[in-house]
Amino acid sequence: MTHDILLIAVMALVTAAIRFLPFVLFSSSRKPPEMVERLTRLLPAAVMGMLIVYCLRNTSLLTGSHGVPEAAACAAVVASYIWKRNTLLSILTGTVLYMALLQLVF
Repeated sequence: MTHDILLIAVMALVTAAIRFLPFVLFSSSRKPPEMVERLTRLLPAAVMGMLIVYCLRNTSLLTGSHGVPEAAACAAVVASYIWKRNTLLSILTGTVLYMALLQLVF
């Protein structure tokens, strides 16, 4: 039991340190290096691309629903984002549509 508590405490401290370290290193008086600023611009799109590939990796176009629910959900995400420019709303829209199609149609 003590071992488990120590493991959780160490993980929490490491997670907190990783989260707070950039604020300590790059306070308002110091400008972050160009590489950090570049990564700040590029990483969100890269992560979203990786998530799309991960979510669609097992989609089979030759069996079952032929990828129709996945394509419809992806189209709904793109359309709702273009319409409202709200990431959370877009993700929620795609998820709800995908689950509704799986449960009610396919």
